[in-house]
Amino acid sequence: MSRIGKLPVAVPSGVDVAIDGALVTVKGPKGTLSHQVAAPIVVEKGDGVLDVKRPDDERNSKALHGLTRTLVNNMVVGVTEGYEKKLEIVGVGYRVLSKGPTQLEFQLGYSHPIIFDAPEGITFTVEGPTKLGVAGIDKQLVGEVAANIRKLRKPEPYKGKGVRYAGEHIRRKVGKAGK
Repeated sequence: MSRIGKLPVAVPSGVDVAIDGALVTVKGPKGTLSHQVAAPIVVEKGDGVLDVKRPDDERNSKALHGLTRTLVNNMVVGVTEGYEKKLEIVGVGYRVLSKGPTQLEFQLGYSHPIIFDAPEGITFTVEGPTKLGVAGIDKQLVGEVAANIRKLRKPEPYKGKGVRYAGEHIRRKVGKAGK
């Protein structure tokens, strides 16, 4: 049984939810998000809450039940608070420069600087030459952009150099043993 799917999604004041068939649109102070709900699942609007219902107990319905509830909740949280991922750069000479709120320039040990443009709805914050943040209202998009930045130079296991998430632990390897 889906325990997550049964939980109601609380809609805070200042957030407007419109349900048009299978399309759920959430408007809040930070912006607007919408999601197309999968076939057997139905989202119902109650008094200050949203209920996600499933018609039967089939395996597919159960799986989509919890998923849909979480996606709708992420939209509500996104338009009220937003999401942010922090990244760190480790390595001698590795740094990031801000070229505006939607563009970054990385020096990551390659022969050239890397320019990274933000997609629509994503903003960057640079706290220092080795710390940056990715912010937006869409949780999936924020995570994807952060993963793409990390992909530019993944942390290597010997010295730990590269771009990593803040607080991420890199499993280290011992170098070759000398005589």
